[in-house]
Amino acid sequence: MKPSLVIIGLGNSGKSYEKTRHNAGFWALDALSEAFGEGKWADKQKFIAHIQEARIVTVPTLLVKPQTYMNLSGNSVRKIVDFFKLDPSNQILVISDDIDLPLGDVRLRKKGGPGTHNGLKSVCEQLGENYTRIRIGLGESPAGTDLANWVLSVPPAEEKKVLDAVIATLPDMVKEFVHGKE
Repeated sequence: MKPSLVIIGLGNSGKSYEKTRHNAGFWALDALSEAFGEGKWADKQKFIAHIQEARIVTVPTLLVKPQTYMNLSGNSVRKIVDFFKLDPSNQILVISDDIDLPLGDVRLRKKGGPGTHNGLKSVCEQLGENYTRIRIGLGESPAGTDLANWVLSVPPAEEKKVLDAVIATLPDMVKEFVHGKE
């Protein structure tokens, strides 16, 4: 299947990162997989990613979880864009966490800079800034806390409940986005 849309969730692979804040992009892909996925996730080394085919409305879609570390996510995205000959400006949607947004806020932007997010910086280095992204707000790390340690830690139950509620809204948000593209 040649996808019309590729949705990439940013995160870190491996059991030790699975439940950490920085994996909100992977959590979002799990929700999209449940809503739209067809078949099972497959490990595709040529893309350095786990992928799953999906269909959103009538649009053939590829769900992608890069298996690089967050800071190298763009390497996986570049391989997919080149292989399928995609136009990032209208065929790529990246979903990531964002410490610059309040906890539970969600923003969809058609283009823009990466802000403080190293995964988005890596994607921008590969594609430029003209691709759509959904950012999931984590809120700021507590004062005096090491940012890397904080995003790579498991959120407390109350915070996770907020993030789960927001992620549950993403299939509808993505469906609206796809309707706008048709």
